[in-house]
Amino acid sequence: MIGPGRGIKGAIWVAVKVPDGHISAHANKARIGEFSLDDPDNCLYSDNVISFAVEKGYYDPDSGEPFSYCEAYCPATPSDLRVTEARVWSIFRRAAPSLNLSADYHRGVEGADRYPLSIRSDEKLSVADVFALMRDHYEGTDFDMTEGMDAGPFGNPFRVRPLGWEVDGVHYSWERPISTQQTAFSFVSQSRSGIPDEIGGIMWYSPDDTNYACYTPFYCCIEALPESYTVGSIREFSWDSAWWVFNFVSNFSNLMYSQMIEDVRAVQSEIEGNYLESQPVVEKTAVELLKTDRELAVQYLTDYSVSHAEQLIERWRSLGESLIVNYNDGYTRGRSRGYPEEWLRKVLNVRPQQFRIPPE
Repeated sequence: MIGPGRGIKGAIWVAVKVPDGHISAHANKARIGEFSLDDPDNCLYSDNVISFAVEKGYYDPDSGEPFSYCEAYCPATPSDLRVTEARVWSIFRRAAPSLNLSADYHRGVEGADRYPLSIRSDEKLSVADVFALMRDHYEGTDFDMTEGMDAGPFGNPFRVRPLGWEVDGVHYSWERPISTQQTAFSFVSQSRSGIPDEIGGIMWYSPDDTNYACYTPFYCCIEALPESYTVGSIREFSWDSAWWVFNFVSNFSNLMYSQMIEDVRAVQSEIEGNYLESQPVVEKTAVELLKTDRELAVQYLTDYSVSHAEQLIERWRSLGESLIVNYNDGYTRGRSRGYPEEWLRKVLNVRPQQFRIPPE
C-alpha cells in the first residue's frame, strides 16, 4: 500500500491471499509482483493500482511486460536487495531447506530469480520455531554475522549504523539481519480459531531486539498490563522498566558475545520452554472457567499474563547482575580465556611485528 501523494485522498494497494499451509515474509520492501485481476477470492486491489502507475510513468502498458506492483512502486536496487530480500531469503532457507534457494537475488546478481511471495515450509512451524527465526543473523551461511574480522574476537553480530559506508570511493554495506539491535520491541502473534477468542489469541511479546528477547504471553482478553512494561524513558535508565532491563543485558552481553550469549540462551530457553510447556494446562483451565464465568476466566488469564511477565523481568534483572559478576573486566567467572586463536592470527596479518617478542 502506498499513498498517491501529498494532499490527495485514497491509496494505491494490492492484497494477495497467502495459501493455506504457506508462509510469507516481508522486510521493508513491497513483495507482491504480478497478480491476477480476475480472482477476487485470492486477490483484491484498488481500482487505480495500474492506471496510477501509467499516469506517473512507472509502467508502460505498451512495453509488452506484465504489470508488477513491486517493480512499479518499489523497484529493486542492489543496496535495497541487500538489506531487505536477504532477510526474506533467510526465513525461507531455514523454513524450507529443500528449496535450496539461491542467494543470487539478494546479492544483486543480474537476471537472478525473485523469491516467491510465499512458500510451504518443510515441516509445520511451532511457536518456538518462529521465535528462532526471529533471532537469525544468517548463521551457517556465507553471510554469517558471527564470523569473520567484522564480528570481532567474540563473534558479535552487532553492527553500528550506518549500514552503508564508503572507502576510497567504493560503496559497501554491512549485512542487515532479521535480528537487529535497533528493534525496540517484537512480538509473535498466535491466532487459533479452534478455541474461544479470549484464549485463542496470544501476543508473545518482548522489549528490545529479537536475539535477546524473551517472549512472554499476553492473552488478547486481558484487562491489565505488568507495570514494568508500561514505564520508562529512553533518556533515563531504570531497573523498573522492562525495556531498560532487556537493553542492559543485550548491551553488556555484546562486549563478549560468544561467551555471554550462552548464559542468555540458557535462561531464555528455560523461561520460554516453561511457558510453552504450561500453555495447554493454562488454556484448559481457562476454557473450563469460560463455560460458567467469563469474567473469572478473563481475570485468570490477566493474572497469569501479568504475574509471569513480572517474574520474567525479575529473572532478567538477576541475569544482568550475574553477567557483570561473571564477566567482569574481560574475565570469565574469574578466569581469563583470552582471545580466540583465529582472531589473533587476523591481528598478526595486519600487524605482523608490533606484538612480536624477540626470542631469548
